[in-house]
Amino acid sequence: MTQYTSIYKNQMIRGAYEYIQIALGVLLASIGLKAFLLPNGFLDGGVTGIAILLNSLFNINISIVLIVLSIPFLILAYFTISRYMVFKSLVSIISFAVFLHFENFEVVTSDKLLTSIFGGLLLGLGIGITIKNGAVLDGSEILGIYLNRHFGISIGKVTLVFNFILFAITAIIISKETAMYSILAFLVTAKITDLTIEGFENFIGLMIVSKRYDQIREAITTKLGSGMTVFNGVHGYGNQGKTENFEVIHTIINRIEIGKVNKIIDQIDPNAFVIEYDVNHIKGGILRRYLSKKK
Repeated sequence: MTQYTSIYKNQMIRGAYEYIQIALGVLLASIGLKAFLLPNGFLDGGVTGIAILLNSLFNINISIVLIVLSIPFLILAYFTISRYMVFKSLVSIISFAVFLHFENFEVVTSDKLLTSIFGGLLLGLGIGITIKNGAVLDGSEILGIYLNRHFGISIGKVTLVFNFILFAITAIIISKETAMYSILAFLVTAKITDLTIEGFENFIGLMIVSKRYDQIREAITTKLGSGMTVFNGVHGYGNQGKTENFEVIHTIINRIEIGKVNKIIDQIDPNAFVIEYDVNHIKGGILRRYLSKKK
């Protein structure tokens, strides 16, 4: 009974923490729009951008349009993605709409370049924090997830096409300058959203195949302090023909260390086979502890 109580308590704490984070995301996104983008006539992307455009053309309330246009996407998510995500997204979207309607933040600047950069930065932080905690502020993100799962179309391409059409309409109906600054704000928002979700630390994964794997393993461990996994390859085929029973080193390092690792490998075995790939997130392990000590 005590064990189940402890698990339930941990779930409650984690759930409460997620909603606190979502509330922070909503606040930051609201500041980005009300203190920067909206007072200067800029658009955001997605459903929020459509709501702002309709408000500019027909003076329709942004908050009402945001909720109404998000409903079809939430229904789509309910049947195809996750019901729990729909509930959290509904809470975040309604909270976002309420903030946009009632809060009047002081306008920070009228400089268009600063507005694009800092408005996009705050909006990107808000969207990123919200997504990281299992919710969305914009229905177009749900559409991207759906098309990616069912048709293999990347979320980035869906968002790009969606917003290309929106900003093209803005350029024709409102002004080219507004559209261009809105695109700049959108690009800043997209980049900051990615950084917030994936983290600011960039990691590189390495797979190394070498006859001198033992020397490479020891050099990387002692000189960089990185942990690794060494596993056995059963069969391999290369320029030297078929190879059997060879060792493969798998390790993850910080991006700034990649030059040093390549130098180590070249000194020990210039003919080593090396694969590099991006790693968005790691948890635990020697690498994390090593980086923490360095800081």
